[in-house]
Amino acid sequence: MGDRALGGVGLALAAFYIWQATRIQESFISDPVGPKGFPFIIGGLLALASLAVILRPDARPHWPSAGRLLEIAVAVAVMVAYAMLLPDLGFVFATALASAYFSWRLGASALQAALAGIAIALGIYVVFHLLLGLTLAKGFLGI
Repeated sequence: MGDRALGGVGLALAAFYIWQATRIQESFISDPVGPKGFPFIIGGLLALASLAVILRPDARPHWPSAGRLLEIAVAVAVMVAYAMLLPDLGFVFATALASAYFSWRLGASALQAALAGIAIALGIYVVFHLLLGLTLAKGFLGI
């Protein structure tokens, strides 16, 4: 029963995501795929995965303990905080903090997690901003 409910929520989320993608304004100068292509792909994949969960639910699901559910809730809260702080802190600082937290939760020591967070943030910054030329949130320090 729980799998089908989760599949239904995923299907509703996919429909909402695709509907929102149809509302993206397209400029007259655009690539052949346009700005709607990627959101349509993501929404379609979410819909297919949700249908698979609805049609073939797990016969004996294993639910996480209360402690694990709390960890999941904190991880979601970190991602929400990341999205909210991104414009103010900037991409590099916000990503370093979030990546450090998740590295720590995956078993790294505090020092290893801090170094991993910095390396991940700088690596993504180099690829997306310097190599691909994408605009990332600058934050209060302008980086």
